[in-house]
Formats: sequence, structure tokens, C-alpha cells
Amino acid sequence: MLALMCLCLLLGSTAASSVQSRVSSFAGEYGAGGGTAFSFSPEQVKGPITGLRVRENPSHIVGIQLQYGDVWGPYYGNPSGTLHEVLLHRKENITQVSGKVASYVNDLIFVTSLGRIFTFGQPSGTSFNDFPLYDGTFLRYVSGRYSSVIHSIGFHWDTQPNCVYIGKGSK
Repeated sequence: MLALMCLCLLLGSTAASSVQSRVSSFAGEYGAGGGTAFSFSPEQVKGPITGLRVRENPSHIVGIQLQYGDVWGPYYGNPSGTLHEVLLHRKENITQVSGKVASYVNDLIFVTSLGRIFTFGQPSGTSFNDFPLYDGTFLRYVSGRYSSVIHSIGFHWDTQPNCVYIGKGSK
């Protein structure tokens, strides 16, 4: 009986992992690397991305922060430079990210499910274009490496989790 239960659990977790692998996508990081690793992965359980804060200097992206639900995640990067803040509309998701990289991340362009486009940084370097591989998925979190600038950045695409954190004041 115990062996049968273990087999059922094993098969169930294998099936769940198989389903997960068909909707998640990640193409890797864009940029040269170096610096300290960062990831917004722990914040994604608080809900969908609802806002972006991107800081730039005249040449590079120097910092990034994401809002999930009504909670801002940690800020990664340098506190100097010009700060831009964008709040997404209800049920709006990020569906594509393009940009340019050289030694650092120089330019980021976010496109949303409502057709809005947000551009940060300077358009110089090698171009990249990242988007989800599967229908019904969108940007769940960002990872990369930083110091005084963002050295590299990667985008993780997935569906909305079944359980999300509802912050105080949410309806």
C-alpha cells in the first residue's frame, strides 16, 4: 500500500513537472555578466507584475525594481541616475522585452498586452528580443547580475500561479 502511494506521488509530481515545463520559458541572460546575481523569483508569489521602476544614466540601465500586486520588490542596482516608474493597468501583462547590450545592459523596451511600450536607456549595442514561447504566458520575473549598472538580464515567462498573495487593501 505504501509503495503504491509513493508511486502515485512520484507519477503525479512527474506529470506536474511535465505540465510546468510546457508553459515556462527562459532564454538565458543578455549581457556580459559579472557583478552580483539578483532574481525577483521569490516575489512572483505575491501576484502578477503591476509596476516597473527602472533607473538609467546617460549610457546604461543602472537599476531595476518590480512591483507584484501592491508590493514593491527589492531594488537591484545603483541609486544614482534618473528613475522612471510605470504602473500597469489591471489585467495588463508584459508580453515582450527587447533591448540592447554591450558590456552592460544599455536599453530595455517593455511591451504589454494592451500594446503599451515603455523604453528605458540608450539604444546602443547588440539587440535582443525576448518573449514567451507559449500562448497564455507572460513575464513572471526578471533575473540577472548587477553592480553600479545592470551587467546582464534575463526574463522568465510563465502563467499566473493558482495561489497568489493578496496584500492589505487589495480587493
